[in-house]
Amino acid sequence: MKNARETGRILDALESQHPGADTELHYTNAFELLAATILSAQSTDQGVNQVTPALFKHYPDARALAAAGQEELEPQIHATGFFRQKSKALIGMAKALVEQHGGAVPADMDALTALPGVGRKTANVVLGHALGVPGFPVDRHVLRVTNRLGIAESDDPVAVEAHVTSLLPKERWTRASDTLILHGRRICKPKPLCDQCLAADECDYREALEREQARTPAKKKAKKKGAPKKAAAKTAKKQTHGSRRLRTTRR
Repeated sequence: MKNARETGRILDALESQHPGADTELHYTNAFELLAATILSAQSTDQGVNQVTPALFKHYPDARALAAAGQEELEPQIHATGFFRQKSKALIGMAKALVEQHGGAVPADMDALTALPGVGRKTANVVLGHALGVPGFPVDRHVLRVTNRLGIAESDDPVAVEAHVTSLLPKERWTRASDTLILHGRRICKPKPLCDQCLAADECDYREALEREQARTPAKKKAKKKGAPKKAAAKTAKKQTHGSRRLRTTRR
């Protein structure tokens, strides 16, 4: 895996490719970002941004949302998918904020992850973007990009978070995550656009692809050379079986 110096150099390249990387969710305070991030599960940020303006107009704070009923809330977030589970999580989160934190969003990982519907990724998003506490959210894009680049070697988000943050200064965590997320969305997709990646020269995945592509022509050539021999052998076998059948008939 890449060391701290190599990781920093890779992120320098990616940050130059995605200048000003930031969360694409729209919000004006920590409560709105917390709610928006919960809604973003299995949805797109753009889809969430279409729903939240009206949602936050109806429920501007935790107390207002805590007083909502599920049947009332569900139609308003239906477009984000999994609306029943999300409405339950949102109301539960809001009630916990009111009952345990006076309606305010706590700037603490343990307190945030104790809220209904809030995991480490969501907590890190809110901490890093709205509360000024360094956080490194790990989503599927961060997992894919860090593993391909050789920065991390795990499918466990918690393990990847711990490893990558050990390589970077705290003040760089949030920006690094935003950069990796955008790179995963725009360039390092499941089918990557390696020719557009500014970190391609240091990418383990691209190196492996190039080695495989270099071997492929040789494999095809070898297969092609062997094909006539196999065909001839197959023809000879058929002819032998045919002559045996002929001799048997004549008997």
